[in-house]
Amino acid sequence: MRAYLLVIVVAAAVTYLTTPLVRRLAQRVGAVTPLRDRDVHTVPIPRLGGLAMLLGMGAALVVSSRIPFLSRVFDTDPGPLWVLVGAAVVVAVGVADDIVQLDAVTKLAGQVLAAGIMGWQGVSLLQLPIGGVTLLSGRTMMIITILVVLVSVNAVNFVDGLDGLAAGIVGIGAIAFFGYSYALQRGSVPDDFSSLATLIAAITVGVCLGFLPHNFHPARIFMGDSGSMLLGLLMASSTIAATSTVDPETVADEKIAPAFFPLLLPIAVLLVPFSDMLLAVVRRTRAGKAFWHPDKKHLHHRLLQLGHSHRVAVLVMYSWAAFLSFGAATSAFLPLAQALAVAFAAGCLVLALTFLPLYWRRGRPTVEPVSDGASDASGTAPVPAPTETSRT
Repeated sequence: MRAYLLVIVVAAAVTYLTTPLVRRLAQRVGAVTPLRDRDVHTVPIPRLGGLAMLLGMGAALVVSSRIPFLSRVFDTDPGPLWVLVGAAVVVAVGVADDIVQLDAVTKLAGQVLAAGIMGWQGVSLLQLPIGGVTLLSGRTMMIITILVVLVSVNAVNFVDGLDGLAAGIVGIGAIAFFGYSYALQRGSVPDDFSSLATLIAAITVGVCLGFLPHNFHPARIFMGDSGSMLLGLLMASSTIAATSTVDPETVADEKIAPAFFPLLLPIAVLLVPFSDMLLAVVRRTRAGKAFWHPDKKHLHHRLLQLGHSHRVAVLVMYSWAAFLSFGAATSAFLPLAQALAVAFAAGCLVLALTFLPLYWRRGRPTVEPVSDGASDASGTAPVPAPTETSRT
């Protein structure tokens, strides 16, 4: 565990220290989010935050390769290198989009390229742990792998609409997945606790923690598409690694979790962005628009319209992400009755956190101070919020 904690600290420190440098670079190259009617920030905000995250990821991989406990992951699995290559591809595409605004087809092609590179080099689903082991042809599993990456990448991109929202939700989910993956590895391979899935989850936690101080409301920098696509790819990579390397039959025999749980947990971890993406696709399709066409009806937009302030809306989304992520992770290790009791108590707490601030704020509108980042009127009037295409 200490080795993983060191990886988290390195990823967080490098991301935190390089983000101000990336912010200056973004200002020089013109990677700045302009002021638009649908946005809440009051001054242009630099983006390219994903570049600092990539640097944090690279540094963490270098350090982890030198730690004896984790070096076995690099010795037996080429995955870490190719996850880094895939990450570099999506960040490069995201940087280009942050500067010159690429079209949706070009960005999708870049995502497919990154997923294809990782899948071709071994970071691919080999089995589907559904009621045992389901084996399909190599080509079919490659296609499923690419789809998993695409869905994860775009789910994070869709939820990336308020200061600190995407980094916080992914960070919370990554912590839950890290704990589950670590426990899963200990149960299935008692003599070796290291795994690619746990390593990638730890790095994801670190880069999110390092970026959030610069990105939480009022944000001084946005992660842009370079950051949101990177986080989505990292979550997909850890999911694929966990599903492919753990024998579901062993998991079931050891009673750590049902055989299909490694596939369900990542869905629960990213259920908030997944749900937001699905609702957006259905909503825009029914309106006769392309599903990637931006609007102001995301879940976080609706929280703002209910009367939550910017910060409170983000914290409410955090609480729901924590409820779903940690609820799914802990239910794998608890008896059903205890899991249901914990879920009920946690659900009541999350509902209270969602609606009690509205009760307290009723009749007492306030205005949040405006600084150099994003800001919004925090009274009870509806507040427009930005879309997923070029936010935090």
